[in-house]
Amino acid sequence: MPQAPLGERLALLTDLYQLTMAACYFDQGMNEEATFSLFIRKYPKNRSYFVAAGLAEVLEYLSTLHFSEDDLAYLESTGLFRTPFLDFLKTLRFSGEVHALPEGSIFFKDEPILEVSAPVIEAQLVETFIINAVNIQTLIASKAARVVQAARGRPLVDFSLRRTQGSDAGLKVARASYLVGFAGTSNVLAGKVYGIPIFGTMAHSYITSFPDEIEAFRVFSKNFPGIATLLIDTYDNIVGARKAARVAKEMEGRGERLRSVRLDSGDIAAISREVRHILDQEGLNYVGILASGGFDEDKITEVLAQGGLIDSFAVGTKMGVAADAPYFDIAYKMVKYAGHPVMKLSTGKVTLVDKKQIWRNFDDAGLMNGDIISLREETLSGATPLLTQVMQNGTPLGPLPTLRESREYFRRQFALLPEAYKALKDPGLYPVRLSRGLAEQEARVEKELYQREMGEA
Repeated sequence: MPQAPLGERLALLTDLYQLTMAACYFDQGMNEEATFSLFIRKYPKNRSYFVAAGLAEVLEYLSTLHFSEDDLAYLESTGLFRTPFLDFLKTLRFSGEVHALPEGSIFFKDEPILEVSAPVIEAQLVETFIINAVNIQTLIASKAARVVQAARGRPLVDFSLRRTQGSDAGLKVARASYLVGFAGTSNVLAGKVYGIPIFGTMAHSYITSFPDEIEAFRVFSKNFPGIATLLIDTYDNIVGARKAARVAKEMEGRGERLRSVRLDSGDIAAISREVRHILDQEGLNYVGILASGGFDEDKITEVLAQGGLIDSFAVGTKMGVAADAPYFDIAYKMVKYAGHPVMKLSTGKVTLVDKKQIWRNFDDAGLMNGDIISLREETLSGATPLLTQVMQNGTPLGPLPTLRESREYFRRQFALLPEAYKALKDPGLYPVRLSRGLAEQEARVEKELYQREMGEA
């Protein structure tokens, strides 16, 4: 049985205050067009760039947003909402427009990831879902990009599913990590839903359930000769490697090849050198070494610096929960209402007013060398605009790029980011400034607000 559209299934996936504010707007007859901007205020430690992700889910949600009869009955049962407002919600559909960065884009703090313009009730109600959808995928894509960089071209597989914060997060981690270059995932459902290659090995429980280790290896290799990766650390990595080599030679006799052995504990760098020697002695130079067990960009960098002979990495918990930076200071703020630019003045949380565009400059070598945030209507000569319109009148403007196309887009964009900003420790701060038009608009609105709200001249 097909699922209901995302926007209908998740219409109530929102914070209560979105609905209470919407009810107040409705009560006052306030439903002029509002523009909200989604952006990240600060860099986590050792970060200097972000990778945009989650747009596809946002557009699916917006284009199918609808409160079901069951949703409305629940809202009525709370006793909080009046009948006219509930009747209004019954026919509500998202009718606005969206300008956004393509998935896989490199962007920086304070830059809008997307901007929503719609009647204020619609634009307000969708805030929670938009932040939720974009935050997790951008969070993971930004973390996973660092892991890809650290691996220096070695294949990476997402092994995080058992440790992610819920099943939906597990799917989004698989998608976001693949977007930035992971080879695939252990998550079979993600493989089905997103078309991501799936990979797997075996658990220690599989090994310990057999009378002896080599028999476990033999049974697995006979059942899955095309993908066999043998976990060799259950008892002893070196003894396990010798047994794996015997099984690999048996497979050669059947015209098959062992894909790899997996290391999961101990001094990975030192053990990998010994295991490589054992395999090469037996003429098994084609058998790869896969390492797992607490890897992220830092541990990968450390193991390779120590001379580890690793061909690929399985990356789990630390990537799947973005362990060193598990959240972003991401915000969705109103920047224009009823034709007038608006802003907040809260300490440390001042917003950039009005509808905006991001312009990117490149140096003579074609590398990024500075961004400018401007008013939407400004045109900056010699720079490339980044935000594109992806939705109008509540309808997506054509199909988005496929996940594989976005993956290739990220690869091309990341190659243009100078190495100074990719550094895993103490990266440089990429230059982002305001255009003259936006800076003047910002100053004017701020002055008007101080005069109006604080009575200052």
